[in-house]
Amino acid sequence: MDRAVSVPVLVARPEVTYVGIRRPVTMTTFHLVADRLPDVLGWLDAHSLAPAGPPFFRYHVIDMERELLVEAGVPVDERLAHPDGDVTPGVLPAGTYAVTTHVGHPDELVQVTADLLAYGDGHGWVWDRRDTPQGDAWGCRLELLLTDPRVEPDMSRWETQLAFRLADPPSA
Repeated sequence: MDRAVSVPVLVARPEVTYVGIRRPVTMTTFHLVADRLPDVLGWLDAHSLAPAGPPFFRYHVIDMERELLVEAGVPVDERLAHPDGDVTPGVLPAGTYAVTTHVGHPDELVQVTADLLAYGDGHGWVWDRRDTPQGDAWGCRLELLLTDPRVEPDMSRWETQLAFRLADPPSA
């Protein structure tokens, strides 16, 4: 199945509270953070909290050759004040985000991400990111998991939305 990707658009997103588990991983050990999503959902269930949106991966720092700092998170309506074991509260900042939606296998997201970044660069978008010794540190870079794998086990049909925060709203 050929991948389907929407044309990137700019979207004003509100602040979103969430809980998540953060892990340093590599491209080959990404499953160590991805496999924690059920733990976050289980934590919500144990605390009688419902997800307030789709689960996501938040990329805090990216060095594709070495290590990434990634968080598996789930939005919640209540702002939680303190960590509980591995589960920590967080806030996705409000702002203007470049958004595109991909339908296809998650392995295709590396190319979809490259295409989104190139599209934004070509349109003069300035990303909310900075260079650090650990890699590219992002203000907010998300992969929102819009498909529940329990409902749709065929990964080639999964829908994933990328949402990358811009540093400043574009002038045109």
